[in-house]
Amino acid sequence: MDDLDKRILDIIQSNYPLSPRPYADIGAQVGLTEAEALARVRALKDAGVIRRMGANFQSRKLGWHSTLCAARVPEDKLDLFTAEINRHVGVTHNYLRRHAYNVWFTYIGEDAGTVSAKLRAITARTGIPILNLPAEKMFKIKVDFKMQREGDD
Repeated sequence: MDDLDKRILDIIQSNYPLSPRPYADIGAQVGLTEAEALARVRALKDAGVIRRMGANFQSRKLGWHSTLCAARVPEDKLDLFTAEINRHVGVTHNYLRRHAYNVWFTYIGEDAGTVSAKLRAITARTGIPILNLPAEKMFKIKVDFKMQREGDD
C-alpha cells in the first residue's frame, strides 16, 4: 500500500463524496484520474484491505431495534449455525470468541418482537439457544483509522 492508497483510505472512511462521480472527486483530491482512483479502491477491496463499503445508519433513529446475541455452539455445529445466522439479512456481523459463548452477532429488525421471533426461528432450525442482549444504554464511538502520519504528505 503506497501513500496514494493511504490518502484514498483517509478520504473514503468518513468523507466519501456524495456526488454523481465520487471517484472523480477522490481522484481530484489525490491527483489521479477517476479510473485510477476506482482501480485503486477495487485493488484494496480485492486485497482484503477494504472489507466493506457502505453507509452506516443509526437503526434506533430509524425506529428499528437491534440487539447483541451470543450462543454456545459446539465445534461440530459451527458451520451449520453460522450458515443459518448468515442467511438472515438482519445479521450485521458475527464473530467467534474463545469463551463458553463462542459465537456473537448483532441482529437488527423492525421491532423487538420481530427480532425475538427471528432469534427463536434460528434456535428452532439449529437447536442452539441464543442469548438476546439488547443494549440498555447506547454508546456510539466513531472510529477512523488514520492512514497517514503527520509529515507523510
